[in-house]
Amino acid sequence: MDAKKIGQVVLFHRKTAGLSREACAELAGVGKTVVYDLEQGKPTIQLDTLQKILAVLNIKIVLESPMMQKFEQEISKKMEDEKG
Repeated sequence: MDAKKIGQVVLFHRKTAGLSREACAELAGVGKTVVYDLEQGKPTIQLDTLQKILAVLNIKIVLESPMMQKFEQEISKKMEDEKG
């Protein structure tokens, strides 16, 4: 998903939630221009800032790949090894 589409998703959710940019920014603890930049598809938004805004709007990031199952298995094994 590119920055423009992410911006469209954020804009849709913000408006549907009845939040102004200012209210969304305040709830996320960021500046209102950051919300504007994100909605306009600016590609240089910091990941932690994006996560704060998405959390306010109850939007989840889902990582998918053909190797995700293998990744999950390796992480699970590593956690088990650290316990034992």
